[in-house]
Amino acid sequence: MNRYQTTIEELILPTGIHLNGTEAFDIQVYDDRFYNEVLRHGSLGLGESYMNGWWDCFELDHFLCQLLNIDIEQQIAKSLKAQWQTAKAQLFNMQTISRSVNVAREHYDLGNDLFEAMLDKYMMYSCAYWAKAETLDEAQEDKLELICKKLKLSAGMSVLDIGCGWGGFAQYAAQRYEVKVTGITISSQQAEIAKQCCQGLPVDILIQDYRLLTGQYDRIVSIGMFEHVGYKNYAVFMQMVKNCLKDDGIFLLHCIGGNENNVTTDPWIDRYIFPGGMMPSVEQIGKAIDQQLILQDWHNFGRYYDLTLMEWLSRFKAAWAALKHHYSERFYRMWVYYLSLSAASFRAGKNQLWQIILTKPTFTKLYESLR
Repeated sequence: MNRYQTTIEELILPTGIHLNGTEAFDIQVYDDRFYNEVLRHGSLGLGESYMNGWWDCFELDHFLCQLLNIDIEQQIAKSLKAQWQTAKAQLFNMQTISRSVNVAREHYDLGNDLFEAMLDKYMMYSCAYWAKAETLDEAQEDKLELICKKLKLSAGMSVLDIGCGWGGFAQYAAQRYEVKVTGITISSQQAEIAKQCCQGLPVDILIQDYRLLTGQYDRIVSIGMFEHVGYKNYAVFMQMVKNCLKDDGIFLLHCIGGNENNVTTDPWIDRYIFPGGMMPSVEQIGKAIDQQLILQDWHNFGRYYDLTLMEWLSRFKAAWAALKHHYSERFYRMWVYYLSLSAASFRAGKNQLWQIILTKPTFTKLYESLR
């Protein structure tokens, strides 16, 4: 037996999960380098060794959920790389205008074929709303309708979509509510699809950083973009919203949230999926809006992200036969691990999904929640 195996079984694995066991959620180790890699590098080593094919698990999401429940990073000393990642985030702004393009290049510009195969017809890359829906298309359309109702849209309004993705919200809002939408993204691949989807509609798609925005709008929305802003820029972002929002306007922020104040994300996620990304906490958002914007409503439906991510995972696996000609086997394992880990984090209650309604102090109407 590898000398590290007993240590991992005793200190790291959740109760009831075994190395090379017979249950679907047990992990199967194929390379003994796995043990040392996990002990030395924690969650980063776990993810990288999975990408390398050193271990596998039939119910990967189940295993990762159990692992998150026991806080693996508290069981293993953080690697020097992880400590340096935290130190950098504290010393420097890791989400400057120049650095922010990294996430577009390394994630959102991977290839539209990947996201078209995985996402719904509106290509919404954010949590769906499963209150009544039975399919991903229905759940994402219900989410879009919920957002439009919370924004209280009416014909002729001007709407700013910060982080418009592939144009799903802009298309839906312009078609259903006859509003004029300006969408911004830093991804050229997203902008290409967004312009195609919104052709013939009163929609402008721009490749632009949010910090360069000017003008004023009746409504502002940001869906799944705030996770890339970074804690050093939260107040800057909210100041921009205040500047761009008309006095009687409404802003809806749809974002993933964390239970604790952090300045970085998981080291594996930072390296392979969302460089420079991080999830805000309630306290961090509160400080950013203090004396700038007024909180009108805060809605949490994070449990729906588990369902959304598992649907994306199923679609990705089903499409792999067509996708594998453009992506490597290591990429396949990376993407399966990413979607499984993300689903597990919401299932374990480590992450939340918030829809937050904010207005300027000059907003004089009564805002009534839909819930």
